[in-house]
Amino acid sequence: STQPAVSNFADLALPEPLQKALADVGYETPSAIQAATIPALLDGRDVLGQAQTGTGKTAAFALPILQLLDMNNDRPSPVALVLVPTRELAMQVSEAIYKYGHDLRARCVPIYGGQPIGRQIDALSRGTHVVVATPGRALDHIRKKTLKLEHIQMVVLDEADEMLDMGFAEDLEAILESTPKERQTVLFSATMPPRIDAIARRHQRDPIRITIQRSTTEAGTSPLVKQSAYMIPRHHKAAALGRILDIEAPE
Repeated sequence: STQPAVSNFADLALPEPLQKALADVGYETPSAIQAATIPALLDGRDVLGQAQTGTGKTAAFALPILQLLDMNNDRPSPVALVLVPTRELAMQVSEAIYKYGHDLRARCVPIYGGQPIGRQIDALSRGTHVVVATPGRALDHIRKKTLKLEHIQMVVLDEADEMLDMGFAEDLEAILESTPKERQTVLFSATMPPRIDAIARRHQRDPIRITIQRSTTEAGTSPLVKQSAYMIPRHHKAAALGRILDIEAPE
């Protein structure tokens, strides 16, 4: 990437409510994936990123998404669609977007299988800025015309290799074909098999490629994490946890 280095979130042209949200959760210095991705997305570029879970990539795409919101509409149409492999990740990403965008009054609706579709239709009909979805359920709503895509400005495929492994390749293609051609397309994957490259070639425009290696501990050194296990009868677990939290006083 030719993007300038970012050493502090304050270096980014983010709205004051987003700066405040980052400060409230204790974020000061962006992670490597955030420092590389956020400026590229704010600049309107597509991104093809290779990064493991736990590198901070949710904020890397969530913050640029929140830049797109139009707060003057009481019943907004989605401007961003985030596709994820599991309901657990859909809930996690939705919570993160809500947390970062709380002061912006951002609306985010998670849709996934195993939840009554009628409840999701009601939530979508009330208007939302962002939809976080598993591919199968997203396609259900697209076919029912309950998920409107005409105003989508950014599509994110998070954990793309996992979605392909779960058999969602055709669903992903159908969803991407249903979105506006001029959208930004962001693709994150832990691995980069040929089929990920194929999706990128078909659906991205001159993407910036970003690779974040998993950090490793050098041979002969110890990680800076101390792990302890306490063998406690089940009926004492709550009280014991309270004592441990009192002693350790974690932030």
